[in-house]
Parts: sequence; structure tokens; C-alpha cells
Amino acid sequence: MPDTGTVKPERHHSVCPHDCPSTCALAVERIDARTIGRVYGDPDNAYTAGVICAKVARYAERTHHPDRLKTPLRRAGPKGSGRYTAITWEQALDEVAEAFLRAEQRHGSEAVWPYYYAGTMGLVQRDGINRLRHAKKYSGYFQSICVNLAWPGFIAGTGALRGSDPREMAESDLVVIWGTNAVATQVNVMHHATRARKERGAKIVVVDPYRNATAEIADLHLMLRPGTDGALACGVMHVLFKEGFADRAYLAKYADVPDELEAHLATRTPEWAAAITGLPVQQILDFARLYGRTRRSFLRLGYGFSRSRNGAVNMHAATCLAAVTGAWQHRGGGAFHNNGGIYHWNKTMIEGLDLVDPSIRMLDQCRIGAILTGEREDLKDGPPVTAMLIQNTNPMVVCPDQTVVRQGFSREDLFVCVHEQFLTETALMADIVLPATTFLEHDDVYQGGGHQYIQIGRKLIEPVGESRENHFVIRELAKRVGAEHPGFGMSAWELADWTLKASGWPDAATVVAGKWHDCQPDFRHAHYLDGFKFPDGKFRFAPDWSKVGKQVAGMPRLPDHWEVIEAATDEHPFRLVTAPARNYLNSSFTETPTSIAREARPTVLIHPEDARELGIAEGGLARLGNRRGSVLLHARIFDGVQRGVIVSESVWPNRAFIEGKGINTLTGADSPSPNGGAAFHDIAVWVRGETVPAIRTHAEEVSA
Repeated sequence: MPDTGTVKPERHHSVCPHDCPSTCALAVERIDARTIGRVYGDPDNAYTAGVICAKVARYAERTHHPDRLKTPLRRAGPKGSGRYTAITWEQALDEVAEAFLRAEQRHGSEAVWPYYYAGTMGLVQRDGINRLRHAKKYSGYFQSICVNLAWPGFIAGTGALRGSDPREMAESDLVVIWGTNAVATQVNVMHHATRARKERGAKIVVVDPYRNATAEIADLHLMLRPGTDGALACGVMHVLFKEGFADRAYLAKYADVPDELEAHLATRTPEWAAAITGLPVQQILDFARLYGRTRRSFLRLGYGFSRSRNGAVNMHAATCLAAVTGAWQHRGGGAFHNNGGIYHWNKTMIEGLDLVDPSIRMLDQCRIGAILTGEREDLKDGPPVTAMLIQNTNPMVVCPDQTVVRQGFSREDLFVCVHEQFLTETALMADIVLPATTFLEHDDVYQGGGHQYIQIGRKLIEPVGESRENHFVIRELAKRVGAEHPGFGMSAWELADWTLKASGWPDAATVVAGKWHDCQPDFRHAHYLDGFKFPDGKFRFAPDWSKVGKQVAGMPRLPDHWEVIEAATDEHPFRLVTAPARNYLNSSFTETPTSIAREARPTVLIHPEDARELGIAEGGLARLGNRRGSVLLHARIFDGVQRGVIVSESVWPNRAFIEGKGINTLTGADSPSPNGGAAFHDIAVWVRGETVPAIRTHAEEVSA
């Protein structure tokens, strides 16, 4: 943290850019033109309410980190060696453009694949790369890694990606936090939930496979087996119908097939659900009765649903609870996952949508390993990918099936340019590395996913070293490769302003003056009291899955436990969850000293009885493996999981692991129904104890 001395810092409004639905409103201390101090949550914003996570509060650690990239680099050794030579921006951009033009000449425009994700959630800096790909007809980019299971599951029942005002959690009498460790990943959820507890005596229920920090403060923790949420939901609904908690008048008006659902659930008893979930029958009954008798019950549904092969079916089953009891009718009741459906953006200028060519192939983000190793089906029978521009993501760490991903990036005929803030493991495989700004060093516009605000973050300090914003890189490459579009001639501020006005929102100056624009629909609309987003206005217990995806074969007609998960077997008897860590965010913050010190080293949480049978002691070494590979990490004995379930928190850098192989060595890159995705919490593995000489923790290595 920079020393502020006797200078009193100014406070400026900004917006957290990171891949968390909170998109918090910030108050940032600006010490001088190049330096920030502490970062705070803005107390005037009704959702952020002055509360932000500790890692963002320490953002000065990241902004002013000595390892920030400060100059363009050209590879001077083998891929992954870390040997680079500093070059000028002109040299770097010329070489990238030459590589892209060469790839296009040899194999056609689709040989170039711009690749990005949500390292920033700003619409201009994140999505502007699409303007370049549309203008040049480069290969398309199918985003699949995060939302493709959870979103379809929610929309399948409601018809829209929106729900009750998330601020209503504070007005609820029962907040069910299902599929998210909100303390670690969505701290504002906890603020509103605990406010309801303090002011109204509300109960907090957590549904999660392990006793994480959120579960520790819950009144009831349903510690189910991974991927069995649908069974729990069905067992609860069985009780709701059987014991008179179903609101039959509401169902008659607002639901499609309530009688068919009730008949279907007759065999989905708490005993049936207990056998699948591993939960005690009485705990399922207690939760069902608590939920059934509480009118103001708020389902806060998280992204854990997106990490399991049956996640869409599980999400849909969970949303059905609010329809069965009619909780949608009450303030502080209903369900919420994401508010993406309330926005009406016109991103033509940002993304070049007027240049879209539907004949250009779309390549799946999660299948990057198969694509780069030449799988014909993944390449859509098209040319190989021989050139890439990567912004805002770190696929060498975060993508599934890491062994294949590494093979793909090791190709000598693959040219890669990475635009990054740090020398990540993806950057280490690049031919050209470009230094990128942080959110404090450029302008951008943001929408909330976990709330309802549009905000603008202005540039507050000068870029560190020679770092440049994403928009600059896209504009400069466009000049060199012959891409034409009016958006290339606009500044980031001008793009934000144009987009706001074209979308029917207030202009950029107005949003900045008010700090944000609240887009929350009125109560009736948010709670679907004028009907769900279907022609007949009825919630779908029996959804048409083909409306939300293309891979729908075998998906159950009604809520159920869908047996498509990577189940435990005699060969792979453990189910592994790769949950988020509190002090990291995907692969961001894994470079900051405080976060590293608090996380210490990669570990696996193992039930005491399983550890005893395996001969693994506290702090001992455990090897986890399956057909995709194996990883070695330290064990932590932990009774907050069911037997047969293990948890490894965070997305640690691969280099933090003893053998340099990260946890995503074990995750699968197969494409789940109905629309692809990445099943990061749906892994079957074997586990064995292992003995090697004493090894320092990652924190000790960094300190040394």
C-alpha cells in the first residue's frame, strides 16, 4: 500500500470491474495522478451499501505491484520459458498485425481467433475485441465457461433472466443462499441477508456441498453431495404439496402443469432425496416446512449450478420452489439469480454488430484445448487456428482439461499475442506480450448482474509504465490489418456515451453526475405478477429446453435428479469440487502478497474418516487423479464435507502446485446440456497419500 504521508487523499467514484455479479460501486482514494490508496464501497449505493470484499479494498496492492507489466515484450526463448526482450509499442503492434495477415493469407480469416472473457466486466474494454473480429471475419467466440448451465436453468421456468429486486433480501424472513459461497464471491448478498436477520429475525439457509464461510453463519446448512440439488428440490416440493404448503390458487393462475408436477413428485419423497443427496431425511423435512410456512422466502441462486453437468436441470428445479408456494407474490420473496434480462443495450458501435457474418464459425471457449490440438469437430471442419489475440482471461490456468490446453499452446506454428496486466501463465506462452491498464487507468461503462445499476468508471490515474487500454490495442490493430468501422475512430468515453444514448439510457455525463442509473423494474414486473415471460404468462414446470439450448436430448420433462454427472465409481470413488477461494477471484489476485499469505498453498479438504483410511495426515500430501491426469497437493483434514466428497479451493496458478500442474488438469471439457459449459465441480477422482521431502508453501516461495 502506498504511503499517503500527510496528504489527505481525494475520494473518487469508480466501479469494480471484476467477474463477480456485485459490480460494486466504489469510492477510491486518489493520492496523486499516478497513485491510489484505500478502496471503499460506496455507502450511497443501495446494493453495495458501503460493503466490498477485502481483496478489492486492497486494490492498491494490485495496481502498484512491482510485477505489473510495463512495456511490450517479444519472446526470446522457448514457449513458457519466460525469456523476453522489451520492444516498442510500434514494433509489437506491427508484428501482431503481420502475424494476423500472414495467418489470413495462408488459411483464410477464420485462422485468427480473438479470445477474451471477463477479466474486466466493462462493456467497452471487454467487448470491443468483437468489433475487430466482425470487421475482419475472424473466427467467432462462443462464451461457455460460466453461465451456460445456470442461465438456461433459470430462464426455462421464468422465461426471462431477472427476478426479485436483490435488495429485497433485507426484507425477507427466509433467505436461501443456494449454490454460492457469498462470503467469498458475493459479499453484498451477505450484507442484505444478515440485515434481514438482524432487523426481522430472518433465517438464513445455505445449500452447498461443504461447510464454507457462508455455511458457517447459516441457521441451517444443507450439505448435500455435489450435483444432487435437483433431488433436494424435488424432495422439498413433495413435502410442500403433501403438507398443504402449496399455494393452489397461485398455481392455478401462474403455473403450467401443477397437477402433473404433484403426481410426478409423489415418488420423490424425502427418503428418496436423502438417498441421493446424503442429507438426513429430517433435515430435508425441516427445510421444506420452514420454507413452506415462510411467505417471504427469497431464493438467492448462485453460479454453483453452472459447474455441474446437470446444472441447468438443478437450477430449474430450485426455482420451482418459489412457484409452488407462491413466494413471488410477496416483497422479500421469490427468486433471483442474475438481472441480465432487465437491460436493453445497443452495442452496435462497441461490437460492430452491423458487420456480423452468420456464416463465420463459432469456436467454443471451453474447448480451446481440442481446438488448438486440431480436433476437426471443434474446428467445425474449418482451418486450424494459427493466430490469437487474448484479452481479459488466462486460459492456461482457468480452462478445463489443462493437459490438452497446454499441448495446444505449445504448438510452434501458433502465434499468440496476450494483452495482460501481469505475466500470467498464458502470457508466458505468448510470442508478443502487451501491458494492459487496470480499471483505474481507463474509462468504461458497466452493468450490474447481481443488482440493477448502470455505472461509469472514469480514468482516475495515469497508466502504469507503458500499459494501454484494450480499446487502444483494438484500434491500432484495426489500422494495421485493414479493419473498418466507425467505432475504431471513437474514444472509450465516446463509445460509452453513444451506447448509452442508443440504448435509451441517460447519456454518459448524466450517469457520471448521478454516479449510477437504477434500472430496477417495478415490483409487479420483477415478481412476474403480470405473468411470466411466456405467451400464456405461466411458469414452466415442464419447460421446452429447446428454447434455451441446442443439446437437449434426454433432459427430463419435469424437475428431477438427472443422472448425467461424473459419478463416483470403484475406480474413481471421490467427487471433487473446485470451489472459489475467498482471497482470489478466478486467477486474479493470485499475485498480490496479502491474498497469497492468507491462502498459503493449494490444499484439498478431506473428511477425517476418508483421510484415515487413505493414511493421509493433516498437512500431508495427497495425489488426486483421473483419466485426464493427476495433481499433487497438501491435505487439510476437514469434517465439513460428506464422506466421499473432497474440495480444493481457488484457481491457484499452476506453478503454485508441487509439480506445476493445476487443479484444472482434472476437470473435463465435454459440453453439457443444453448449451455447453464447464463442469468444474463435477469431477470423479481417485485419491492416495504420497510422501516426498518437505516443500515450502507458495507464500514462502513468493516471500523467498
